[in-house]
This record gives sequence, C-alpha cells and structure tokens, in this order.
Amino acid sequence: MKSMAVGKAAMSQGLEMSRALNCSRERDNGGLLGGAGGLRQCKTDRVRLTGLAPPSLHTQKSKLEVRAGTGNTYGTVFRVTTFGESHGGGVGCVIDGCPPRLPLSEADMQVELDRRRPGQSRITTPRKESDTCKILSGVGDGVTLGTPIAVVVPNEDQRGGDYSEISLAYRPSHADATYDFKYGVRAVQGGGRSSARETIGRVAAGAVAKKLLQLQSGTEVLAYVSSVHGVSLPEGAVNHDTLTMQQIESNIVRCPNADYATKMIEAIDAVRVRGDSVGGVVTCIARNVPRGLGSPVFDKLEAELAKAAMSLPATKGFEIGSGFAGSLMTGSEHNDEFYIDAFGNVRTRTNRSGGIQGGISNGETIVMKIAFKPTSTITSKQKTVTRDRHETELRARGRHDPCVVPRAVPMVEAMVALVLVDQLLQQYAQCQLLPIEPVLQGSERVPKKAPSTLEQAAMFSEH
Repeated sequence: MKSMAVGKAAMSQGLEMSRALNCSRERDNGGLLGGAGGLRQCKTDRVRLTGLAPPSLHTQKSKLEVRAGTGNTYGTVFRVTTFGESHGGGVGCVIDGCPPRLPLSEADMQVELDRRRPGQSRITTPRKESDTCKILSGVGDGVTLGTPIAVVVPNEDQRGGDYSEISLAYRPSHADATYDFKYGVRAVQGGGRSSARETIGRVAAGAVAKKLLQLQSGTEVLAYVSSVHGVSLPEGAVNHDTLTMQQIESNIVRCPNADYATKMIEAIDAVRVRGDSVGGVVTCIARNVPRGLGSPVFDKLEAELAKAAMSLPATKGFEIGSGFAGSLMTGSEHNDEFYIDAFGNVRTRTNRSGGIQGGISNGETIVMKIAFKPTSTITSKQKTVTRDRHETELRARGRHDPCVVPRAVPMVEAMVALVLVDQLLQQYAQCQLLPIEPVLQGSERVPKKAPSTLEQAAMFSEH
C-alpha cells in the first residue's frame, strides 16, 4: 500500500510537471500562432509545483516580449549603427567601441566619402552632393575618447518630385514592394533606407576601421572593379601584392588595368544613353591580416565577411578564394600546401583558400569577390503594379547610377574593414588576454617573403 501511495504521489507530480512544461511550450512556441496581433498567452498562467520549485516561481507572471529593429547595427565590439533616409535631413552613423587615443579627424573620413560621393563622373548618378561630414561626439583634441562617435552628413540635393510615379507604383526588382509588405509604409522619395545613400554611414565608420587596422597590424583593405557586364579582367591581370590605391583611382571606373577600364567605361556608356543599367563585380583584398581572426562555428571569418558584403545594396553574390570554381577541382588540385619561408613563418604556396581556413585567417591575403546586379531604377518603360493592386506601366524618373560598381568600391572596403577590426578586437579580448603561446600564436614581425616566380605561377595554375 505504501508503495502504491508513493506511486500515486509521483504520478501526480509528474502530471503537474507535464502540465507546466506544456504550458511553457505553448508560451514559447505556439504563442506566436494565435490571438490578437499574432500573440497569445498560455491559458494556465501559473502552475503549482508543490515540492518541486521555489515559492518565487509560483507568483511569477509570464511576459511576452518582441525584439525588433536591430538590423541597423553591425558589430560585436566595434559596433556601427547607421541612420537616415535618402531624402531626409541627413544620414550618418554612430560608432561605439572604438578604442581611445586613436588619432582621428573629419578629414580622415572625408577622403573615403569623396570616393563614394555621387556626381563624380558621367558613369555615376548626376545627383550633386558634397557629402561633407561632421563629427558630433567621441573625438577631442584630435583623438578618439573611447565614447560613441557620432557622424552626420546633411542631404543637400533632394528632388522629391522625381518620385511621384513610384509613390503609386512599384519599381521592378526594387525594395519598394517588400518595404510595403513588411512595414505597411515606406519612404517614397529616393527609396528611404533602401537607397545606397544609407552607405554613407558605413563608409565613414569604415574609414575609422581602416585607420585602426593600419596602425595596429599594418592591414590594408583595397577593392577594385574586376568586371562590368561582359568585360572581365582575366585571372592574374592584377598583382595583389603590389596593388595600390593610386592604381585603383587612376580612372573613373576604378579598374587598375587601363585597357580593361576603357572597355568597361564603354560598356556603361552604351546602356546609360538608352536609359538602361548593367551590373558588375568588385574584387576586394585584405593584406597583412593577423592570423587567428574568426570564431568558429557560426562566426567564421568568411561568414562574417559574406554577411557584411551582402548587406550592401544591389549585392547578389559572394565568393572567397577559389569560390565556385573550387568545386570543379580535386582535393589535390585545390589544397594549399604549407611551407616555412625564409623568416620562419608558416605560409601556403598557393592561396585558393583566400586567406581563410576553418573560418580563421591564416595570415595570407584575403581575396573575395562581390557581385552587384544592374541598378533597378531605369528610365525604360516596364510593367508593374500599383500599391492598390492594379497592373500598370512605369517609366521611372530620378538620378541613378547606370552601374553601381564604381561607387561600390569604397563601400566594399568599408564593410570588410569593419568586419576585420571587430574580429581583431574580439581576438585580443578572448585569446590574448593571458600570455600567448609564442610558437603558435606569435606575430609575424618581419616582412613576408615575396613569392618566387614559381610560387606565383602556382597560385594561378589549375584555375
């Protein structure tokens, strides 16, 4: 009888626990499926768990919480939040987590913003903006204070009337429709947050990141246009060991090869005069990246780079190292063999991994490619629908780039720099707080040996 009584008591407790767990599941999982506004509470708000839980749980009420709006901030330690719309009062960013005592001025940011600025040539949008930045906080006596750095750039050349048609009809392949689907309202003039003008804040923050990377580890981030429409640089046409900013900025399309730059400009001009647009590819490299950046498994370095690059407007593809071409090779063809260089550094003879292995930087040059689609807003007539669900035709007005990639170059550099500086700060926090293992984690303090002619040939073989 005693054993039966104990069994009944245990069964009763088990039913109570099952009831509580089901209630919890209903709150956690099913709670999004019903009720007003898509939320519902569990019918049993509290369950008595006699002898199984502390009294405080008996009176704790359930809460419903929704987190939203976090898509405007990037970074874990070095955090950047951008703000503003294309035709609002201005755009900018807030940078949090920047180390103190970094020499910084508005001129440092302005150099990069001028590269991104509209109206700089006939193959970019004719919108005239000076994009003059102003630092509002976080910098004193020419150095960072370790506090949030606020930067603002006023909008000067808005033409809201150019967007009267798209206030009623959606531009094909633009964000007009999806913003309506998500928010039920949108900034019609200029596309609001979906406009490339939002990237001003990224480029300003990227200038800070690039300066910090250069001072701390000698890391350089450079990007250039490698393809426009049907004109593509052949593999090996650009020497990534000797590439300079001067070579990239030597022409309006930002291709460091003069012959191919001329062909790319002609391809853009051909579609520009008939109101159409074309896409292209930006190649980005990061030299002298410290080894050890990246955190498996979900925060692998290439995953962070892909997320950052693909968050830019008009991006449609991302490759690192051998990219999709690597899927056509065998392991013996693709593997990067190790060797010890003349300075005792562990190196790879080839770089098909693109400077990252296992989600962690290996000290080789990081090489990636980002594909951009043709600009969505074109003046050619297209079929579309209105916001009130009627089919119609649209001939968009406004000022837009016939090809986004020339101005995307500084945007890509900025996002890559933001990823690397954030990962660098995380690496110091996690892996260099305690004494390091000098043989395995020691920094390369001497220049890397330039690859021999044989090694350079191997880098581009079997591709």
